[in-house]
Amino acid sequence: MVQPQVLFAAGVLFFAYFIRGIAGFGSAVISVPLLALFFPVSQVVPLIGLLDWLASVSQGLPSRRLIRWPDLLPLLPFTVLGVATGLYLHTVLAPASLLLALSIFILLYAAYALLPFPPLHGGRWLAGPAGLLGGTVGALFGTGGPFYVIYLTLRQPDKTEFRTTIATIFVIDGLCRIVGFSLSGFYTLRILTIFAGVAPIGAMALWLGGRMHLRISHAAFVRLVSMILLGSGIALLVKALKG
Repeated sequence: MVQPQVLFAAGVLFFAYFIRGIAGFGSAVISVPLLALFFPVSQVVPLIGLLDWLASVSQGLPSRRLIRWPDLLPLLPFTVLGVATGLYLHTVLAPASLLLALSIFILLYAAYALLPFPPLHGGRWLAGPAGLLGGTVGALFGTGGPFYVIYLTLRQPDKTEFRTTIATIFVIDGLCRIVGFSLSGFYTLRILTIFAGVAPIGAMALWLGGRMHLRISHAAFVRLVSMILLGSGIALLVKALKG
């Protein structure tokens, strides 16, 4: 008999990568907090890192001529530094501390996404803090994407350039994390076996989301994801405080 946690995880992964297919991002920020309710963060983050990297490759490579390289290149050294910082923190922080930090981050991001901020423009100097924070939080929780999304949004590309460039950022960031996790021994046989089992679920959801991306408004997408994050962040916070 299939355990309820397994069915829950399969449903979360399908929904997360369906949303990723629609918007080009959002899979980790949805899946990691929900999966962390039942599974250790130290297992969830490396697993989602592998799935996200494959998703990013499939979304970024077909339209690589549209990549905004002048906005992407300044991110790279700071992203690498951030990933190294996040991997180090993984080794020194207790699991309960990681869970508490993840819950606070998710709640802050959900609140930010729900607030009606006006359109803004920012310079490429923002690549520094965006890359450092994205790399660090990505290595810790697999959810560094919001920092890259905010940076690229401030650079104001058109929606096709945005989708392609953000996917390319995730390819590079994800590869750094995969190498780091591998060298640190996070990819055990158990994690790789689970990955082989759930990869088809993510691939199917990604394909279906790609076919649906023109049928849902951006505002509806943001509200949906933000409400899910708010609920999962509260649940994670309660779990972390109970210890």
